This record gives sequence, structure tokens and C-alpha cells, in this order.
Amino acid sequence: MSRSRGSDRRSPIRRRARAALILDRLVAHHPDAAIELRVGRGDPWQLLVAVVLSAQCTDAKVNAATPALFIRYSDAAAMAAARPRQIEPYIRSLGLANAKSRYLVAAARKILADHGGRVPATRAELEALPGIGRKSASVILANAFGVPALAVDTHVGRVARRLGLTGERDPSKVEAALERLWPSARWLVAHHTLIRHGRRICRARGPDCGACPVSSLCPRIDVARPRRRRPPTG
Repeated sequence: MSRSRGSDRRSPIRRRARAALILDRLVAHHPDAAIELRVGRGDPWQLLVAVVLSAQCTDAKVNAATPALFIRYSDAAAMAAARPRQIEPYIRSLGLANAKSRYLVAAARKILADHGGRVPATRAELEALPGIGRKSASVILANAFGVPALAVDTHVGRVARRLGLTGERDPSKVEAALERLWPSARWLVAHHTLIRHGRRICRARGPDCGACPVSSLCPRIDVARPRRRRPPTG
């Protein structure tokens, strides 16, 4: 296995230049990378709900469950009037239904009481909502309100470390490292593109390095090298 942590001694300017080249190539390879949660355009409430439901669950499963949920609970006011047990049947297939239903109802009630039923557009206010942590707040800020943010999930962190863009493992430190490498105008596209690359090519198990558009720039940190087959003897 390759070395576990990167030790990039390039100057900050060279590190940013390399990061820009990596992102340019990844964007060219994944030009349609975008958020994969299907929610109403310009609807922060639906996005918040989908983000809460996506915890420890695939986006595809969330997308299958949310249409019926959104018909029944179209806004925060409708969700605030519900009881968690009424939400559970809609989301039981997603796992953690008991906790997620409680988070959604509590968040809806706080949005109704503190923000007039509108999802707040600041990090502090979002993170004060039940079920919303830093990563979730970043996703909502960037996708619903156009506020520069670079959310770090498992895919973003894994790809960034393998590429030697950071040696950090704590998501908040990974986020800070990546935000130093790219201008804020590129944070959202970096988030979407790294996720798409992590899902399609730089997978946790069995990354397809042969199909990777940045393989020539990648030190493959924490990637197991394939063993060479010994030639048959005798």
C-alpha cells in the first residue's frame, strides 16, 4: 500500500496551480456533475428535508421516497403540524426513520417559530436546526442560496486525500484545506465533481485508476497497488 499521508512541499502557488489543473480535468470528465437529490428548483425546504434523509442512505433511495412525502408535507408549516410517527411510514425504507422523523418535525417547528416558515439562509441559523450539521448546512447554503461553501462528505474526503490535496481526515480540516486551494466561485462545482468522481471512478473499493482523467497527477495515497503476478515456473 502507498504512503498514508501526503507531504506536498510545493509552494502555495504551485499547490493551487496543481489543484486547479486537477479540478479542470475532473470537470471536463464529469461536465454534468450536480446534486443528485431530486428536489423542487428553488425550494430550500425540500432540499433541507432531502439532506436530512440522506444521512447514511443513498440519494437514489431518498429520491424514491420523497415525492410522496413532499405531496403530503409540502412546506415547513405542514411538517410542523405533524407528529414524528406520522412521518415514519414515508421514510421507513431509508433507515433511522425514528430519528429522522423527529429531526424533521423539530426542524420544521423551529423554522416556523423562529423564521416565519422560511428556511434560514445563514450557517449559524441552519446549524441551530435539529438534524443539520456543518456538512448539511453547507449543502443547503451552496445549492439553495448560492452562498459559497464546500461540503465534505466521505467521497470528497477520500478523493482529496488520494490526490494529495490534503492529508487531513477531519471533515472540517479537509474543508478548510480545499477552500484554500480553489477560489470560492469554484467550491460548489468542486464539491459536486469530487462526489461524482468518487462514486463513478475513485471508489472506496476498487478505484478504476485506468479510467481516471487525473491519474498522471495522482500519488494514489492510501490506494492498494495491484500485485504483480509471478510468471509460472517450470
